[in-house]
Amino acid sequence: MTNKKKRRKKRTALVICRDRKEFWTTQTQFWQWGREGTVIKVNDNPVTGTFLREHEELMVLVSNTVLNLANSNHMREALAARRIGLSGR
Repeated sequence: MTNKKKRRKKRTALVICRDRKEFWTTQTQFWQWGREGTVIKVNDNPVTGTFLREHEELMVLVSNTVLNLANSNHMREALAARRIGLSGR
């Protein structure tokens, strides 16, 4: 049997956050964000974009609830509410 190595997705698109931090992502993810209006392309070679809204890079999805990590209480309150809901089953 031959062991196939897992292919890592190439991270060839650069995204610049509002606080000037940068991170690399895949082309697929970059263009998905572009279609959603989350990122706007600003340069080629490498494909580079910026987030349109402030703190967009801090938005996460937990159990169908969009949370903003810029608000320290948001995640804690959402997780506490989730735990209360799970304990009531």
